[in-house]
Amino acid sequence: MNTKAGFNSNTLKVFAIIAMTIDHLTDILWPGYGHAWWLLLLHLIGRLAAPTMWFFIVEGYHHTRSVKKYATRLFIFAIISHFAYNFCFGIPFIPFKTTVFNQTSVIWSLAFGVVGIHIDEHEKLKRWQKFLLISIICLITFPSDWSCIAVLAIIDINRYRGNLKHQIQEIIIYVFFYAVVWMIFIDPVYGLLQLGVVIVYPFMKRYNGERGNWRGMKWFFYIYYPAHLIILGVLRLILHGNIGVIIGG
Repeated sequence: MNTKAGFNSNTLKVFAIIAMTIDHLTDILWPGYGHAWWLLLLHLIGRLAAPTMWFFIVEGYHHTRSVKKYATRLFIFAIISHFAYNFCFGIPFIPFKTTVFNQTSVIWSLAFGVVGIHIDEHEKLKRWQKFLLISIICLITFPSDWSCIAVLAIIDINRYRGNLKHQIQEIIIYVFFYAVVWMIFIDPVYGLLQLGVVIVYPFMKRYNGERGNWRGMKWFFYIYYPAHLIILGVLRLILHGNIGVIIGG
């Protein structure tokens, strides 16, 4: 049983799953980055998902029995999710046929985030070696959803683990640069919307450090993420035909 007040990790992950689903469903039902206030509100709710994922990638890194198995599992998950994500939004499976943006799912960056933490904490690597390796990771993850920002945020969330305010500050700093790219290359309103990740703070502030009673949440997310994307992809075909509904498609 939980002994502390607040939200355990299972509860926070459920909030993130709901927010993510709302965000993705909005993209499918009303494609094209509309500026109606209610569309922006639905996408704003979706900003809760990514920083929650980043936060728990760090927690998973510190609680796993094997970092190697943890990273391997995430990379397998990233490959499966690539096809589900691209099918969902009408993005070609082969990257870079349309653009450099949104060529695969955020899971690609989450997996490399684990690698990034391992590099950052490696005592035998020199600073320039760490910088070089993480720079290469940034290039590899740039085309994914949330881009290399996810990797950099994960690394700093890990550096300031235990200091939530500093973690949120780092998230906002990185997302600011992500927002600028959105404003310049995609849509200025949706660029500003990315800064809505700040809504994660009141939720994370209530995190009680406990996992929760249900041990199956990890596997539930591994199944739910590609499954809901495939279902939404079918809905996209029914509603709009075989067209892309977000940047990258």
